[in-house]
Amino acid sequence: MSQRRIPLRYRFLLIVAIASLISAPLLGQAGKQASSKPWTQGKTSWGDPDLQGTWTSDDYIGVPLQRNVDVGTRLQRNEQEISAAQANIQRTTERNAQEFQAANAAITVNPPGHWGEGARRPALQTSMITVPEDGRMPALTPEAQQRVAANAEARRVTALEGPSWTEYSFYIRCISRGLMGSTLPVIYGNGSQILQGPGYVAIMYEMVHEARIIPLDGSPHPGPNVRSYMGDARGRWEGNTLVVETTNFLPNKTGIGLNGGGTPTSDALKVTERFTRTGANTMNYQAIIDDPKTYTAPFTISYPITQEPGYQNFEYACHEGNYAMRNSLSGSSSPAQ
Repeated sequence: MSQRRIPLRYRFLLIVAIASLISAPLLGQAGKQASSKPWTQGKTSWGDPDLQGTWTSDDYIGVPLQRNVDVGTRLQRNEQEISAAQANIQRTTERNAQEFQAANAAITVNPPGHWGEGARRPALQTSMITVPEDGRMPALTPEAQQRVAANAEARRVTALEGPSWTEYSFYIRCISRGLMGSTLPVIYGNGSQILQGPGYVAIMYEMVHEARIIPLDGSPHPGPNVRSYMGDARGRWEGNTLVVETTNFLPNKTGIGLNGGGTPTSDALKVTERFTRTGANTMNYQAIIDDPKTYTAPFTISYPITQEPGYQNFEYACHEGNYAMRNSLSGSSSPAQ
């Protein structure tokens, strides 16, 4: 019985096919091994851990700073809460993709939904405060309570005398949101660009364009007569973690809250931040708030931040074309005499 020879061109194709079948599992294993390779912290050309890039806290938009009381000491969200957060992300994505207002939709003064920013993945924490265990701010000191009462009385007197620009926050007046107000996530403008040079780290915040120049040379803070809204920062490396200690804040200006809201802090405030990169596009952020003239104990804020494809800081023209405060004041009538 004669055997038919396979033509040369078909033999070549057959060899390629067999080789592909044999190599496919091997390539899959190689790819799996490559993808499971642990991430290692990169270094700058002068040897410091490389934290550079534009980072965002968008995933934690809407996560309360203080934990709801009924959640107790549970820091991690449960499956139901994560599922609800994922559904909200989907609704936000669909709303932002909407080109025109829906028919018969209510007219509001709010901007289009896509003007805001949103989470890309569900946040896993029930609050941004992680210490104390209940996720709540410690009680105010008697001194802070007196400060709050004095501020309220000053606003009452100002209101009796007529509308004044002093009734508006430093954020509304485009002056500053303070350190933590610049850091905590709000509805948009959550970009923080980190740049490094030998002996220095710089952080530029998107909203109000606050910028911090942080020396790493071990030099001391200036004397108590040198103060600013953002304080004076001094940094150091603890392994791959950048530790930044900030003091010398102006007192009674901004608070530890969104956009600098909340009880204004004192001249004793010290904020100790830790930036620890955990992957190519992930970083852990932590801030320990210690203000013995305002809070009865220190507390800790921490959450992850990320780098996202194409994310960048945009110009924040705070007062350009902004007539809100002027119109509010001019539209207010003086109180009856």
